[in-house]
Amino acid sequence: MTKIYLDNNSTTALDPRVFKAMLEDLSGPPANPSSVHSFGQRARGLLLQARQKVANFFKVKPEEVVFTSGGTESVHFMIHSLVKKGHLITTAIEHSCVYKTVQSLESQGWSVDYLPCGIWGAPRVEQIEQAIRPDTQALIFSACNGETGVKIDLENIAALAEKHHIPLLIDAVAFIGKEPFTMPRGVAAVCLSGHKFHAPKGIGALIVRSHFKLKPVFLGGAQESQKRAGTENLPGILGLAEAVTILQSEQEAIAQTLLDLRCHLENQLLSRIPDVRINGEGPRIANTLCAAFLGVEGEALLMHLDMAGIAVSHGSACSSGSLEPSRVLTQMGIDRKTARSSIRISLSRLNTREEIDCFVDSIESIVTKLRQR
Repeated sequence: MTKIYLDNNSTTALDPRVFKAMLEDLSGPPANPSSVHSFGQRARGLLLQARQKVANFFKVKPEEVVFTSGGTESVHFMIHSLVKKGHLITTAIEHSCVYKTVQSLESQGWSVDYLPCGIWGAPRVEQIEQAIRPDTQALIFSACNGETGVKIDLENIAALAEKHHIPLLIDAVAFIGKEPFTMPRGVAAVCLSGHKFHAPKGIGALIVRSHFKLKPVFLGGAQESQKRAGTENLPGILGLAEAVTILQSEQEAIAQTLLDLRCHLENQLLSRIPDVRINGEGPRIANTLCAAFLGVEGEALLMHLDMAGIAVSHGSACSSGSLEPSRVLTQMGIDRKTARSSIRISLSRLNTREEIDCFVDSIESIVTKLRQR
C-alpha cells in the first residue's frame, strides 16, 4: 500500500540536509557549549554560527534569537513576559497553547478581548484598532491559522501596534516554511517550531526585539544570555539553523510548489465531489486546505483514509483527539455539523501532484460510499 502523508501542519519529515547538519554534533566528541575546555569551545562555536544563521533569516541581531524546546514553550515565554497586568487583544481561534495561556491570565485578573473573526477567518485591522484601550498591554495573534490557513494582515497590524506603542506577539509556527516571512518593525516577538518545517522535534526559537524584555521561565545557568537556563540542545539547534538556511535560498520556489499543489487539490475536490465547502474566506497560507464534506462525519472520513494509507487530520494535532467539533471552526460561526464534517489537508514540499491525484481518487470514493449509508 502506498503511504501518502498530508498532515504537514502536525509535523514534517526531517530534511536529509538538516540531519547531516545535526551530525556535526551528534557524531563528534561529547561537548557542552558552556564548558571552558576545547571540546566545549568547539561546541560553543557551532552554537554561535547557528544563532547567526537564524538571525540572518529574520534580519535581527544574534542576541535577539533565543532557542527553546518548541512552539509551546516560546508562546508561554513571550506571553508570560508581560509583567504589567492589563488588557490583551487576541482571538478565540488561536492555537490552544496561545488560547489557554491567555485564558490563564484572564483567570488572574487580566482583561481580554477575543475578537470575532467570522467566516473570513482572521481579525480585521479596524477591529483591532477599535478594541485598543489605554491599558492594552499586547496584541497576540497567529501569523496564519493552523487549521484553516487563513493569514492575518501582518504588515498593517504591525504598523498599528507600532503607532500605539503596543507589543505585537506573533505565533508564526504554522507560517514559517510555507511562504516567505518578513518580521515587520512593529512586531515585538515571533515564535517558531523546527519540526513544522523539516527540522527535528524538540527545538524552536523565540525571535524577540531588544526593547521587549523577556521574563525567564527557567532559572539556573546563564545560557541564552541568561534568558533561558539549561544546556542547549545543540543537535536540534544545528538542525533548525540548517532548515532556515535552506528556506533562505529555496522559499520562493517552495511557496510556489505548495500553492500549485493546493490549487490543484482544491480544484479537483470542488469539481469532482458535490457539497464540499472550503472553510475560511480570507487569503490562505500556500499549503493548507480545510474542507467540509457535508453529510459525512470527519472522524469516519479520517478512519477510512487512514485505512487507505493516507494521513490527514481533523485540525490541530494538539486537540484532534477531542470528540468536540473544532473550536476554531465553531468560533468562526460554522455550525457544529459542518465543523464535524471538516478535515484539514496540509502539504509539504515533499508532496507530489501524483499523491494529490491519488488522494482525490480515494476521498471521492470514500465520500460517495459514506453518503450512501
